[in-house]
Amino acid sequence: MSLDERSGVLLIFLSALFWSFGGTLVRFVETPDSWAIVVWRSLWATLFLLGFMIWRDGLRGTLRLFHAMGVPGVVVALCFAVASSCFVIAVAYTTIANVLLINAGVPLLAALIGWMVYRERVSLPTWIAIAAVILGVGVMVSDGLGGEVSLIGNAVALLNAIVFAIATVVTRRYASVRMTPATCLGTAFAGIFAAMQVSSLAVSPHDFAFLFAFGALNLGLGLSLFASGARLVPAALAALLGTLETVLGPIWVWLVHAEVPSGRTLIGGAIVFAALLTHIGLQFRRPMRPAKPGVTGVQTPN
Repeated sequence: MSLDERSGVLLIFLSALFWSFGGTLVRFVETPDSWAIVVWRSLWATLFLLGFMIWRDGLRGTLRLFHAMGVPGVVVALCFAVASSCFVIAVAYTTIANVLLINAGVPLLAALIGWMVYRERVSLPTWIAIAAVILGVGVMVSDGLGGEVSLIGNAVALLNAIVFAIATVVTRRYASVRMTPATCLGTAFAGIFAAMQVSSLAVSPHDFAFLFAFGALNLGLGLSLFASGARLVPAALAALLGTLETVLGPIWVWLVHAEVPSGRTLIGGAIVFAALLTHIGLQFRRPMRPAKPGVTGVQTPN
């Protein structure tokens, strides 16, 4: 594993860590309209990402980044926008357990898409880890499967998983393209769409503070870390590491809101965590090697 790949693993782990606080933060929000939550969350995420790029690259540099992202960036932006909207729609029709179970298939989808479209090889240990993660998430959510299930909800959840997998693969394939502006554009798209569905944007000062954290830190910072890390590691591994969000999320809700997870949630989470920890450990034990030209942003020799 190269130094770039190790950096990518760390960045994606941090993105999953920040994303995992989403359930804890949203528990503090009292606004009943889910679309209002999406609007404010998307607004703060967009402003955070835009401010971060201007601070890092300056106004002209930020404009150049938006121009340079090209078609791959627009594709990633649309994928993130669709994923954000699909999650809200899916949980309105089906259980969160079903959505989480379907989202556990993202690493498998990313591996298949990467192999079919770009012939990106997936190692046997990664396939085994993917299978273990799917098994673990299945155990985690098995208590909640069944009720409130609908074809529409499951179809929308599947669409969410597919577009997230596509975004992961495209980010990896076009590693030389900085995708932070794409995530910024994606959150803006999601906010605009949600604004067309919302009944009222009024929120209390209490909600306003938590929506800021929900948007800027949970979504904005998480997306920027993921976009930076996903270009450095294979798509299947990036999606695999992202499933840490599923394991950590219930833990924070348990610690902060005293919502005790079920025994199956703990067992399934342990399976997922062990699979990911083992796989990451095996990857880091591999000898260091230089990055391949054209894969992790290194220029191809002329």
